[in-house]
Amino acid sequence: MSTLTGPKTSLAAPAPAARRRPHLSGMTWLVWRQHRASYWTLIALTAVGVAGIAWQRSTMVDYLSGYGWPHLKSEDWLQGFNSYGQRLAQAGLALSFVPVLLGVFVGAPLLAPDLENGTAKLVATQSASRMRWITTKFAVTGLVLAVGTALLSVAYNWWWSPVRTQGNGMGWTDGAAFDTTGPMPVALTLFLVAAGVVIGMLLRRTLTAMVVTFGLGVFVKMVWGLTRLHLGTTVTLATHHAAGRPGSFPTLPDGAYELDRSYVTGAGWLLGWSTCVHEPNDKAVEACLRKADVVGWSVDYLPISQMSSMQWLGVGILLALTAALVAFVFVWGRRRLV
Repeated sequence: MSTLTGPKTSLAAPAPAARRRPHLSGMTWLVWRQHRASYWTLIALTAVGVAGIAWQRSTMVDYLSGYGWPHLKSEDWLQGFNSYGQRLAQAGLALSFVPVLLGVFVGAPLLAPDLENGTAKLVATQSASRMRWITTKFAVTGLVLAVGTALLSVAYNWWWSPVRTQGNGMGWTDGAAFDTTGPMPVALTLFLVAAGVVIGMLLRRTLTAMVVTFGLGVFVKMVWGLTRLHLGTTVTLATHHAAGRPGSFPTLPDGAYELDRSYVTGAGWLLGWSTCVHEPNDKAVEACLRKADVVGWSVDYLPISQMSSMQWLGVGILLALTAALVAFVFVWGRRRLV
């Protein structure tokens, strides 16, 4: 009795193809690996910052809800709001310095260490061009910074929004509000980081470049603080009620930032608001104003409705300066980088 045997056939199912996870490669991988400590630190700090802002907002809203928020019908809530307002202003002040710190700790060391220790010469001998190396550094770093600062901006604006027009001790023209909301943090960050890269590329010394970038960042903040108000269009409100009497001063829109106030005479001339201020009593002040033919007030102000347009105008200026700095890096890098 014979046994017929045929060719053995495997009944096992074919192994599924291994899943390929998205991963970085080439120059992008090299740049990420070189700066991964900075990138992960930025990502972690952004997450912590957003979480902290969310918690602070929830406590503030709980307080405001006790007074009828979002429809606050009286100013009683201001009596106990001081601690919440202080935390809001302090956080805004801290966030306004974030672009400066990023310029120091991210921008200045982006190229300076490679130039200082000779790594840039090694890159120049590889198949990838120096321009591709610089482009990738800018692209990856810029993406991480833009996303991080945008998230912080959105979170802080969300925290501030319940009281932004309520005069809570932090005006919208202050750097703690204007420079930390909307597109401003992203534009300021990219500008100061690009400036730090230029300084590091020219000085070729990491520590020196960081110190100089910090000084530049503080200077830019000072100049920007003086420039900020000139981005808007001044609105003038005039009255013809007898100045100096109760209720004569015009009522400005909620959130308006007063630039200047003057008295208006019957002939249409403007007198400084300190006119007659040295008179001994109210009756003497009123008599002095009548003698000066004062018939009303003239008030110059910026409405909060202009905040967004002012920010975008500032962003346009900063991005143009950033583009000029980046172009300089590429022109210099093509000829003298190594």
